[in-house]
Amino acid sequence: MLQSVSTLGPQRIVCLTEETTEWLYLLGQEARIVGISGYTVRPRRAREEKPKVSAFLSAKIDKILDLRPDCVFGFSDLQADIAAELIRKGVQVTVFNQRSVEEIFSMLCQVAAIVGQVERGLELLEQMRTRLLAIEQAARALPRRPKVFFEEWDEPHISSIRWVSELVGIAGGDDCFPELAVQSLGKDRIIGDGAEIVRRNPDIIIGSWCGKKFRPEKVAARPGWQGVNAVKNGQLFEIKSADILQPGPAALTDGVEQLHRIMLNWSKAHG
Repeated sequence: MLQSVSTLGPQRIVCLTEETTEWLYLLGQEARIVGISGYTVRPRRAREEKPKVSAFLSAKIDKILDLRPDCVFGFSDLQADIAAELIRKGVQVTVFNQRSVEEIFSMLCQVAAIVGQVERGLELLEQMRTRLLAIEQAARALPRRPKVFFEEWDEPHISSIRWVSELVGIAGGDDCFPELAVQSLGKDRIIGDGAEIVRRNPDIIIGSWCGKKFRPEKVAARPGWQGVNAVKNGQLFEIKSADILQPGPAALTDGVEQLHRIMLNWSKAHG
């Protein structure tokens, strides 16, 4: 008997990163998920409902195999070894490598198609795109755009990945290190000399330290940073990594909304 469209595709999915988990919940397809990343916090209920089978760079291969997945979703070259081991065990693995806003949209569209939810997926994606366009339009009306240093890690300093840099621009700011944003790997976005950040003099500093709590007082106390505009004016903010460093629904919704509020408030004070 043929399956209905709503039940097409894999029925037992393991998500090695948070973004596909959140997206499947938004699509109403959470029943298909049989395993998730231990770093998953969105949606919160996923942690209570689903077995945790992986970190980011490692996974419990035996536990995944015990779950009998008919598909595993992964992210980027950083999970290539996990993917290769599962493939050798006969598991179907789909690894996405989205690094830009448009690539995130593309990934979400593909996942919706894989689980037979194209119509619902396109509806949600259109809502996200409409809101992003509205934010971008509002940002164009700002009298001044702040220079923004987005710090993904503190020791060493790592600047923002591409989709974050793009969302900073959509939200109304200008990334201080746009030339580094195109580098996909964190090691290629290291700023070896903190004096270069001081020289570029950001108006706003946003920290998202990959799951570690951002410490604005620690940033303000860095030698030579007292003259930086962001430090002088108290423009040091945290956006949780789950909201902005996840290349999926979170970044396109909660993440960009937080960025936009920060830009609007700065503009009101310094416009």
